[in-house]
Amino acid sequence: MKDARLAARLGIAATLLGLAVGQVLATPLPVDDFAKIPAIQSVTMSPDGKQLVAIIAAPGSNNGDTALANWNLDNLGAGPVAITPSGDRMKFIAASALKAGRSLVIGRQELTAQLAGCGEGNSVGTTKTFLSKAYLTDTTQTKFDEAFADNSRKLGISEQTQRCLELAGTASLVHSLPLDPDKVIISQINQSTFSASYYLFNLKSGETELLFRGDARSTPGLFHPRSGELLTRTQIEPAGSNEYEQQILIKDKTSGKFEKHDALTTKLSERYTMDVAGIDDQSGKLYILTDRYSEQVQARLYDPATRSFDKEPLAAHPQYPISGLILGSKPSNFNQVLGFYVDGPRREAIYVDPQMKALYDGLKQAYPGKYVAITGYNDDLSRVLFTTNGANTPTTYHVLSDRKQVTTLGSERPWIDGKQIGEQRWVTYTARDGRKIPAILDLPAGWQEGGEPLPALVHPHGGPWARDYAGWDVSGWVPYFTSRGYAVIRPQYRGSTGFGRDHWIAGDKQWGLTMQDDNDDAAAWLVQQGIAAKDRLAIFGYSYGGFAAAAATVRSPSPFQCAIAGAPVTDLGRVGMSWSENRLQRILQGQTVKGMDPIQNTAKASIPVLLYVGDRDVRTPAFHARSFYNAVQGKVPAKFELIADMPHSMPWYPSHYRATLPLMADFLAKDCGPGGL
Repeated sequence: MKDARLAARLGIAATLLGLAVGQVLATPLPVDDFAKIPAIQSVTMSPDGKQLVAIIAAPGSNNGDTALANWNLDNLGAGPVAITPSGDRMKFIAASALKAGRSLVIGRQELTAQLAGCGEGNSVGTTKTFLSKAYLTDTTQTKFDEAFADNSRKLGISEQTQRCLELAGTASLVHSLPLDPDKVIISQINQSTFSASYYLFNLKSGETELLFRGDARSTPGLFHPRSGELLTRTQIEPAGSNEYEQQILIKDKTSGKFEKHDALTTKLSERYTMDVAGIDDQSGKLYILTDRYSEQVQARLYDPATRSFDKEPLAAHPQYPISGLILGSKPSNFNQVLGFYVDGPRREAIYVDPQMKALYDGLKQAYPGKYVAITGYNDDLSRVLFTTNGANTPTTYHVLSDRKQVTTLGSERPWIDGKQIGEQRWVTYTARDGRKIPAILDLPAGWQEGGEPLPALVHPHGGPWARDYAGWDVSGWVPYFTSRGYAVIRPQYRGSTGFGRDHWIAGDKQWGLTMQDDNDDAAAWLVQQGIAAKDRLAIFGYSYGGFAAAAATVRSPSPFQCAIAGAPVTDLGRVGMSWSENRLQRILQGQTVKGMDPIQNTAKASIPVLLYVGDRDVRTPAFHARSFYNAVQGKVPAKFELIADMPHSMPWYPSHYRATLPLMADFLAKDCGPGGL
């Protein structure tokens, strides 16, 4: 269920709850504005600044299918040098420019098969899911080879086991090793033991060199960005009854052995962040991201020789976590700290390198009111790839040449009229127990303080160990509904990550309880602020947000007139410790999935509910939504829709948007009171 960016959004049609359409200037954006394949997406630049790779809408497909495209940046104005449409079955969904003239592209296709205990959603019988694979190609895009293919013997591997490995993905890119002209670090799954091994992989020759052989207990940590040498590894060990500890082991320079460092060892139940983010070339100290010494994650230097942290943090923020360091990847600045990321309302880059700071500040001045991100550059900064977006502006890709000329490659959705979307605010409200809850509030265009209260949608995100970010909503749900006159609030309820360890842990075992109070209190705050009337409220969520919508259906008294649960979990007893295929996540998150179980409380259902889920969703299988629907349909108005060929996570087909967006709007207009009751 973890998917920070799929936090579901809710909208209400113009007739719902007495909305006076005359007070709002916006014109509803059509469904196809969000259903169509983006014109351009997944844009990356090769490290040498010579090649650009992207996923585009396939020519002639009317934005109904994808294609892989690449540009020669020496002649950017000439357009793509190659465009390869997706096949009939395998569809391109992501791409990345590597080096040595190579590109990595991810393809995905529908798969219906007996998984026999393999992969997500794998219990019994035949499962409808998707198969994803990575391919390598060159600038001609005439040949696609399975990326980092394992050519080892497969004797004794059954057809079912082979299919399992294909689903899980047998190889992946781990580190790009920017200074090496040909090699990258990859991981491969051993086809007999299912453990991962890590190799140097030569993009030109296909040759491999073993770096580390993993097992169930141990995973690699930091590879040296220059040589690829493994410097740290992470180990999970039992530490008493129902307790585990995460150990970070560091390679001793003299002996070559990995040694446990107590200062970096944490108990999983305490959930401290302790991540090795890099190494300082001169001192040999490690860059560590941790909240061991503060409520928010800080960047600190750790000396393996003295086994101690520096007294003062390298980077810190009083309100928000440091989510990463920006390390130089070019010969002129390699491995130098150029800046860091602060996860505030948006993930904001703070550059400390004078040259990069001047570049970034200049771009922000050139695009006032937009969020700017530098996503690629060459060594002398003569070519810089950057993006812009805003709450009412989809992501747009640009290339800055010679620090003076900008070529705009295009917007993901150039057909969207941002004037119809409205404004966005970062707000904080107080929950009933005094906890401060941050939230993103989106208001429709034309609405002003003191105006007639709006129909409003409380929209909890998925995860729940995730968070929302301000800016353009990639799901399209928020702008779709704000253009229809709705206010949408996205509470960062307790249990959300990124707002301090205390806020995160406060959600443990509180599913449907205090976590749900935070959603109800968001509705109360909207009423107090005059944004919504108390009879103009609904809740809509997807994934964990779908659980929250189901929980709202059976909690009484409810502040909501109706609920929409997309891809929900409704039966906590059938989740438990089978929460994830990832062992660490099972240990950490699985034991916190407790609280009020909606399926056990269906007799208390009190408001209309719509439930929908994709028939290829293996993360929150359809039985959750269907069982809940069957239990409440005789008590409240209820609808259930199974969406053909829809997976849990994006990207979705155009048909999925065309099915779900009108479904939600129609339900809210016709079945949600008091306008629909």
